[in-house]
Amino acid sequence: MTYCISDIHGHYGLFCRLMEKIRFSGGDRLYVLGDMIDKGPESIRLVRLLLSMPNAVCVAGNHEYDLMKYYEGFAEQQEGCSKALQRIRALYADGELLDRDTLHALEALPYFTKTERFIGVHAGLPVRGGRLMPPEEAIPEQLVYDRRFKDPDILPEGGRCVLYGHTPVCYLTGRDEILFYPRAGARADSSDISDYCKVHLDTGVSMSGVLGCVQIETCRCFYVRAD
Repeated sequence: MTYCISDIHGHYGLFCRLMEKIRFSGGDRLYVLGDMIDKGPESIRLVRLLLSMPNAVCVAGNHEYDLMKYYEGFAEQQEGCSKALQRIRALYADGELLDRDTLHALEALPYFTKTERFIGVHAGLPVRGGRLMPPEEAIPEQLVYDRRFKDPDILPEGGRCVLYGHTPVCYLTGRDEILFYPRAGARADSSDISDYCKVHLDTGVSMSGVLGCVQIETCRCFYVRAD
């Protein structure tokens, strides 16, 4: 099975519980759409796990993008990567787990991913001249920061379904649940991902204590909640 998740934000324990709930195994695939780090207590432990999983595809969010900018800035100012690494480690409760290999892996993250059925991106696709830009034409800052795509009036026509996070869904609906946008004429409860133009994944785990993911083949959502 194929699963998508976004904005885990260092909640390692909740993530592991969610993987246990869906019985995630070596035959499955997981797409992680950015913001793996910050806010939660185990950012580095989480990101090291995700980057080590052979069946996980991770893309950068604004928090990974910002981290690398901080690191590059510190390295440039202090004329060395070792001191910069120490500065970055100090930002996290579990920062001692951070090493250069992890930083290099974060630096190499793509800003979007595409399959035959969907596009996965952190903030969504930017709007230019009244139309959505293909992700290949966007700059990284648009793909990780832009909040316009979340608006209910942005409804992609045709093409692949777009899965994204970045803004907690509760700001739009008041609920900590994954939000589906059906295409015109499609059933609101369809189990076919092609019947949706976009799917908003951010359950605001650091505020709500709820972490969720969607199963692409069935459009079924799974959630765990902090104790």
